[in-house]
Amino acid sequence: MRLRSFFFSIFSLSRSPSPSLPSSRFSSLSAAMSPALEKSRQGNGECNDDLKSKVTVVGSGNWGSVAAKLIASNALKLPSFHDEVRMWVFEEVLPNGEKLTDIINKTNENVKYLPGIKLGRNVVADPDLENAVKEANMLVFVTPHQFMDGICKRLDGKITGDVEAISLVKGMEVKKEGPCMISSLISKQLGINCCVLMGANIANEIAVEKFSEATVGYRESREIADTWVQLFSTPYFMVTPVHDVEGVELCGTLKNVVAIAAGFVDGLEMGNNTKAAIMRIGLREMKALSKLLFPSVKDSTFFESCGVADVITTCLGGRNRRVAEAYAKSGGKRSFDELEAEMLQGQKLQGVSTAREVYEVLNHCGWVEMFPLFSTVHQICTGRLQPEAIVQYREHKA
Repeated sequence: MRLRSFFFSIFSLSRSPSPSLPSSRFSSLSAAMSPALEKSRQGNGECNDDLKSKVTVVGSGNWGSVAAKLIASNALKLPSFHDEVRMWVFEEVLPNGEKLTDIINKTNENVKYLPGIKLGRNVVADPDLENAVKEANMLVFVTPHQFMDGICKRLDGKITGDVEAISLVKGMEVKKEGPCMISSLISKQLGINCCVLMGANIANEIAVEKFSEATVGYRESREIADTWVQLFSTPYFMVTPVHDVEGVELCGTLKNVVAIAAGFVDGLEMGNNTKAAIMRIGLREMKALSKLLFPSVKDSTFFESCGVADVITTCLGGRNRRVAEAYAKSGGKRSFDELEAEMLQGQKLQGVSTAREVYEVLNHCGWVEMFPLFSTVHQICTGRLQPEAIVQYREHKA
């Protein structure tokens, strides 16, 4: 408890008070609701149930389940929110013959993706995507990025009213006209505003309430960003708003490519000096590419949790690093698909597909030689280069 209090004090001192929030972030959890939410408050601090905001989490993997846990704990405290938090679950039948949604609703635990952790009794698993979102006006998207286009198409025309969204999805869609960030995909296809939340967030650590930080990136309303901050914040999970959606989201996306590179270094037992160099070069390429794609991206964003902190934690302990390490140890003889299936137990690897998408962007724009680390990671992943090339990339041209 003393350590947690120390971190809380340092965090509070290091941030300037928000003009729209009281000096203590948690002294009044409903003090900075957006206008759409604020009007539902009553004089006695309670809300009519019909006017309370309803939250649905779209996704139920490892990180999605942790997000539901965080939100569920706060929904019980925030007077402007319904207690119930819906969580859309891609239905699976477990080895014992039971459906995953049934087990979650019976045991209050996602036994496949977050075993041993209670989500909160107010979390309700729903295998029907349209039903899960139909009454929600706060949507939290947290699925592997390769599924988001299909999810948005299924929800096209189904989202009505004053709805806000936030994406915890790390990745991008590559289209003919160029890269499309997941927040933009959500906004364009569903016609709703979408913030993002990224950071140094290994889900299993947050699930057991170890101290962590995250960054909310917003484009329009600071008030709705503050509402998301309040919905996610706990004494062990500190969230800061930043007016830079693209910067925050690209940090969360590109760091997975750097983590793949770090995994190669670990698998080849190249040591900590080499790994530190790869992380530094990776962060430099993250910043350079982000600014080329979106000149509005702020330098300061890379010093938030979504930036350098996320690079560090992902390169030290994330799933992309672990699988890339195994790939390098096999000398590139075992495929990433095989290793993903064996090591992640149904979870999806993001770094390899993101490396491919980044390479497509670089190739399309004629920027391959400007980003040798990103280009080399992709070529190793596709078997064109051996893992050892991760420290020889200056000698290679795509």
